Amino acid sequence: MTKKRLDRDKKWFFQRFPYSQMRMDAVFPDGGQFHGLVSVIDLVMGDYYYWEMPKAGRTPVCGKGMVWLQLIPEGAHHVITAKFLPESRTVEGICYEKAVAVWYVDVIDGWGCDPDGVAYFDDLYLDVVFDPEGDVVIDDRDELDAAYRSGELSEEQYRGAIAEGDAVVAALCSDIGKTQQWCQEILREARRRMESGEDVFQKNSERGL
Repeated sequence: MTKKRLDRDKKWFFQRFPYSQMRMDAVFPDGGQFHGLVSVIDLVMGDYYYWEMPKAGRTPVCGKGMVWLQLIPEGAHHVITAKFLPESRTVEGICYEKAVAVWYVDVIDGWGCDPDGVAYFDDLYLDVVFDPEGDVVIDDRDELDAAYRSGELSEEQYRGAIAEGDAVVAALCSDIGKTQQWCQEILREARRRMESGEDVFQKNSERGL
């Protein structure tokens, strides 16, 4: 398993980007709710990087003006990353209708916090990728299978990862419009708390370290 930090300072090299992290227990006006850990990365600079999705085609996943909202729901074994487009929703001349370009969900074995306060998770290989166009992709199943065959993962971890992936698809991909609205509500509440400084850990920002 690989340890990954929510500030994405390793693989994505977001060392200098404003990072905010908080515990959230919120109930929204539409009846939705969220209980768990929330983090926000504001991509204040950088060229655009794209993924090629089956239906959506060339999809921006990071670049100047985008925001990564990361969620670890209480009691769950996954990390949701909602990759928000710039507020204008225009990227290199293309105007996007939806606020979120794509979601990437890591199935995890567990999570904690490093000494500097940044949360991390232990990646269990399996990922679920989906977007507003209806793409749903199960990624890295081959890596999960290989880790199980090598003895790196127990049968319980292996079966648990598959079950968690199935649960993510059932909960988040059956009504993607509802999932997008839910993520927007969480980001709105996170922004409110970030602006007020209410119980928020911040790094590389005016309020942070």
